[in-house]
Amino acid sequence: MLTYLYKAYNTCPTAHSLHFTMLFKTKLSSLNIPMKIYGFYVFSLCCFLIFNGVRVEAFWNHTRLLNVSQPYRTAYHFQPTKNWMNDPNGPMYYKGVYHFFYQHNPYGPLWGNMSWAHAISHDLINWVHLDIALVPNEPYDINGCFSGSTTILPNGEPAILYTGVDANLHQVQNLAFPKNISDPLLNEWVKWPLNPILSPPDEIDPSFYRDPSTGWMGADGEWRVVIGTQIDHQGAAILYKSKDFRSWNRSLSPFHLSNITTFWECPDFYPVMCNGKTGLDASVTSVQGKDIRHVLKASFNYQDYYILGKYDPLSDRYDVDADFMKSKGWLRYDYGRFYASKSFYDGEKKRRILWSWVCEGDTPPDAIEKGWSGLQTIPRGIWLSKNEDQLVQWPVKELEKLRTRKVHFENKKLKGGSMIEISGITASQADVEITFSFSNLKHAEVLSAEVVDPQILCTQKNATTDGKFGPFGLLVLASKDLTEHTAVFFRVFRIANSFRVLMCADPSRSSLKPFIDKPIYGAFLALDPQYAKISLRTLIDHSIVESFGGEGLACITSRVYPVLAVGEQAHLYAFNNGTQSLSISSLSAWSMKKAQIV
Repeated sequence: MLTYLYKAYNTCPTAHSLHFTMLFKTKLSSLNIPMKIYGFYVFSLCCFLIFNGVRVEAFWNHTRLLNVSQPYRTAYHFQPTKNWMNDPNGPMYYKGVYHFFYQHNPYGPLWGNMSWAHAISHDLINWVHLDIALVPNEPYDINGCFSGSTTILPNGEPAILYTGVDANLHQVQNLAFPKNISDPLLNEWVKWPLNPILSPPDEIDPSFYRDPSTGWMGADGEWRVVIGTQIDHQGAAILYKSKDFRSWNRSLSPFHLSNITTFWECPDFYPVMCNGKTGLDASVTSVQGKDIRHVLKASFNYQDYYILGKYDPLSDRYDVDADFMKSKGWLRYDYGRFYASKSFYDGEKKRRILWSWVCEGDTPPDAIEKGWSGLQTIPRGIWLSKNEDQLVQWPVKELEKLRTRKVHFENKKLKGGSMIEISGITASQADVEITFSFSNLKHAEVLSAEVVDPQILCTQKNATTDGKFGPFGLLVLASKDLTEHTAVFFRVFRIANSFRVLMCADPSRSSLKPFIDKPIYGAFLALDPQYAKISLRTLIDHSIVESFGGEGLACITSRVYPVLAVGEQAHLYAFNNGTQSLSISSLSAWSMKKAQIV
């Protein structure tokens, strides 16, 4: 997170200080009702109190912001009422309640005063903010409570393991525990009196030692975590082991390192199944075997990269299929504006959920004027593809509860050089699913080189550059005359006797506003268009566009800041700028209701 921030503001800000005064206190043990129902009861009561007069600072903050035009605030993406937000920290499901922590500046819309803000939910979509969980007020974290993770211990107690920046600006690792583990809200956290529990080894730069992972249990019954760092200018994850989650010993060798990467932030390590979408709980030692792969993710170079491999819990050896920056396509969670992600195992629905920070693309003065900066992606389910060579992501099912007015049609021909408007929904706040098909691909453009950087290719062949099969896709957040629009589109290329599908997001014409960062993004889809239809799902929410190609085989997130295509003045189109006709096999689009985030 921090390295990313040092480069430029355009790579990340927003925040928030919210205090929820809870008058409700009860002991779980006194309630003879199922945990899931109890969690729903508690969350509902929180909402009831808020909407019936209990003072919540978020409401007062919101009132203060009403005097400022807010065309870029989202309706259904998580963001605080005001101030800075960045990395997701320690998401978890506990006693019937989802908990989400995040890096936050309680005092302003630019980075600083790093604290752990805390919100709870029953459905991952509607959220209530509680008191800030961790603030920098001890010698070992006086210069910031940086990122980390939560781990639920065998006795059911959650533990926060986080990086603190001490008075010497050294990064050290610290623990915190709930004051009352019977409280499903976990509203109060207490820092471990023996902090810091880990300090940088002598050979490690104390400014590059942070972001401990969620713990996992080894075959020997000991906990493991990894911490991001660099060793001899090589990105690395250091492995630590503990019997009690309080006293830790460093492994003799790094868990993994790469000589073609630099410092790793926010490492994540977890198992995935080779068949099916079911998630796995890393704290259970039985999640091993020939049908289990392990994912190691690291944040560097402004992106979140991951690798796949086999993990031996006896030796802690991790043998990877292809290392970072060496695998075909350089595997990433998302090929757009997406960084410092964090996953967690949802024990309620037996799935793994992924969150990520989406930073701003405007300027610090814009952030000050808005009073906030930074978003989170919609929570995504994540699992291994059928080919077992990459991960697949898809928005959580709960998001569909926000769908309202719908437009649907099938089998509509889209001639070359044409477009159709998708009307009847709120185009600035929508969920769109579209599928394309072709009758014959023999005239597809030839791609001369098999190994091509898709981002460069999307930049060279943008949405206005015609081809044969493509560009075709969606124009979102578009003004009526298309002066402003963001294009999410595909192209089909031929290489020898096979085909490659390129997915692009082109916000280069998204805004007339000056000083906006508008990079074009690209990725290849691992599908054969001869046998599979090309599908796209795009979530549109005022200033964020999240797109999922090939049912989640590739994801691209963009931030956009239109000045014409705002609110009811935004339009949505399906287009085909290629010379060859194609068919829209199916299109469904919904207006989206506003999530309750207070």
